[in-house]
Amino acid sequence: MKILKKAQERTEEDRKELSGIVQEIIDNVRANGDDALREYSRKFDQCERTSLRVSKEEIREAYMQLSPQEVADLKAAASNIQAFAQAQRETVKPLENFSPMPGIFLGHRIIPVKSCCCYVPGGNYPLYSTALMLIIPARTAGVERVTACSPVMKGTGKINPKTLAAMDIAGVDEIYAVGGAQAIAAFSYGTEEIAPVDMIVGPGNRFVTEAKRQCYGQVGIDFVAGPSEVLVIADGSGTPGIVAADLLAQSEHDVNAKGMVVTTDEAFGKAVMEAVEKELEVLETADIAKKSWETYGEVVVVSDIEEAVNIVNEYAPEHLELNVKNPDALIPGLCNYGSLFIGENTAEVFGDYASGTNHTLPTLKAARYTGGVWVGTFLKTCTQQSMTPEAMRNIAPLVSRLAEGEGLKGHKQAADIRFSEGKQD
Repeated sequence: MKILKKAQERTEEDRKELSGIVQEIIDNVRANGDDALREYSRKFDQCERTSLRVSKEEIREAYMQLSPQEVADLKAAASNIQAFAQAQRETVKPLENFSPMPGIFLGHRIIPVKSCCCYVPGGNYPLYSTALMLIIPARTAGVERVTACSPVMKGTGKINPKTLAAMDIAGVDEIYAVGGAQAIAAFSYGTEEIAPVDMIVGPGNRFVTEAKRQCYGQVGIDFVAGPSEVLVIADGSGTPGIVAADLLAQSEHDVNAKGMVVTTDEAFGKAVMEAVEKELEVLETADIAKKSWETYGEVVVVSDIEEAVNIVNEYAPEHLELNVKNPDALIPGLCNYGSLFIGENTAEVFGDYASGTNHTLPTLKAARYTGGVWVGTFLKTCTQQSMTPEAMRNIAPLVSRLAEGEGLKGHKQAADIRFSEGKQD
């Protein structure tokens, strides 16, 4: 393996300081409710609102600020996301009356969570696409109460109009103009105006991420996400400029994002690096993308595709692109990635917006143990069982012996009493 461009090692943030700041915010919201939320809105967003909940009139005003084409584009993207979410939902089925032995009937039900909050970031850019990616799967899963929140545009007291329209198109029930760690605390524990939810999903900055970590248990979460990542496997058969564009598409998210190329062709790797520098000269978001690329961009040359696959499975990237002649041959060996983009035609950004798969994905190696947000994120698989008197009598002695072996006498008695009572019947 040869490294043409090495990334800076990520250092562990001073999590002690971050943790303390976030804990203070959570405690304040729990103690002071809406007053604390308004305090933080004034402090961080220069925002004064009478009500945190967005009104129907505000939503109507948002639509009026969009062009017909913008509304049509949101609806087109929503249609693809909805279609795929529905197809996924149909793969998750209940199981009834499975019998491991005569008279025992096992099964499971698929039950949606009752309520959720979809956190839609504001930050550097209005990520209205995230509203579609979170709300539509929740709605398709059958969540009874789907809420959403987003930070306001600083100094306006308003959520970005395109984000509001996207939330409405996706089918949200309630929208709140609040963001940051304080929003996570509010939806976890509740305030006077915001009823708590069962689950919070969606990306955010490090304060949002830490708040999700601290509130987990009180509320369910999707996962703890970090900076965006893309890794491209390339064999030199593709176009360097296209790979460069895909790397910078992720790099422009923030200065901590990561773009990586693993290639079997050293000349191709060098050509990609040259193409990145060329695009940075004209890219409007180069101030962020350049710093990200210079700090965390990486280009690695490997001896063969098998070595590339091994690196991918070790790194477990959020987005994985296969820019190779025969991508289908690689797929069986790949097991750790958030979402897969097969062939040069399939840009990662298509999945970010409109092709239908979800863009809320695991980062920082979390793809080793979880996939991204999907319909199943909002579904619980809950088991059940029943049995006949004969089956009960057959299994009770086995359970009694197992309980006896563990020293759990109450467990043994709960099995024995059924066996003895059953015999008397």
